[in-house]
Amino acid sequence: MTVYLLRRCGTSIVVIIGISIFTFLLLHTVYPSPARVVLGQRASLAAIAQWNRVNGFAGSVFQQYWHYMYGVLHGNLGYSFKLNQSVVALFDERWARSAYLSGASLLLALLIAIPLGIYQAVKRNSLGDNVATSLAFTAYAMPDFLLYLIAIQIFALTFRVLGYEASQSTSLLTVMGDWRDMTLPIVCLALLIVAGFSRYMRSAAMDTLAQDYIKAARAKGLPERLVLYRHLLRNACLPMITLVGLSIPALLAGNLIAEFVFNFNGLGLLFYNSLQNEDYPILLAYTLVGAVLTVLGNLLADVALTVADPRIRLT
Repeated sequence: MTVYLLRRCGTSIVVIIGISIFTFLLLHTVYPSPARVVLGQRASLAAIAQWNRVNGFAGSVFQQYWHYMYGVLHGNLGYSFKLNQSVVALFDERWARSAYLSGASLLLALLIAIPLGIYQAVKRNSLGDNVATSLAFTAYAMPDFLLYLIAIQIFALTFRVLGYEASQSTSLLTVMGDWRDMTLPIVCLALLIVAGFSRYMRSAAMDTLAQDYIKAARAKGLPERLVLYRHLLRNACLPMITLVGLSIPALLAGNLIAEFVFNFNGLGLLFYNSLQNEDYPILLAYTLVGAVLTVLGNLLADVALTVADPRIRLT
């Protein structure tokens, strides 16, 4: 187990470095220096060259990359000259709200998808299974923003029972307590996750129901409720652990659309605004954070699988 974790950590570091190099080089070809933004379009070439030397933009691309990664390793993700604030400070103001939106949506999705998938497996090919499958495919194929706009039109503009805009408070506790404004973004994002999770859960539950130990438990006269709870649930949920790990970085990207539509001031909206304003230090840091979350999500999923199922041995 220890050898496996060390090897995976080494591989993860290589992957993160590779992604950071690719992203840095890609952005550098478009945005070699922010001197024009800081000094203005009429700045002289001498002033620009002086500014580049002072701020570490005068060397080669690889020297600039080394300067950037040195700062990252010391907790410096760069500086947004357009917002006149460090990227770390900008992320620190918003990451908790994005984490709340992602975490609440993921938790709600699991609470719906797991029992729904089991129900569909037990009642496969029934009317309920066909209806749930049709709804899941519809939600899975529907663009994210379209679902958000439909929900806003129905629940916020037509019936006026929920807010059309997410909570604008800067306090996380206030955001968590503002159920009227946060219900739509959380529920809509959860429904999109359920659409995929329920299909995997249904497939895993059907495979588990075909196992001999399930047939033996039923042959012994064990009540169906206990068969599903003791023998089916734990084994069928194993694939969900991997899905949850892989969904962590996906939620970061999904938040971008949800936060934009509902005007929720999180990391996703910050990324969107930075993309519009060509604020490349934020774009680079956001991509790097996404890469780290992807690697950590995969690693945590593998470790969680060994804890949930001792039969799995990581070598």
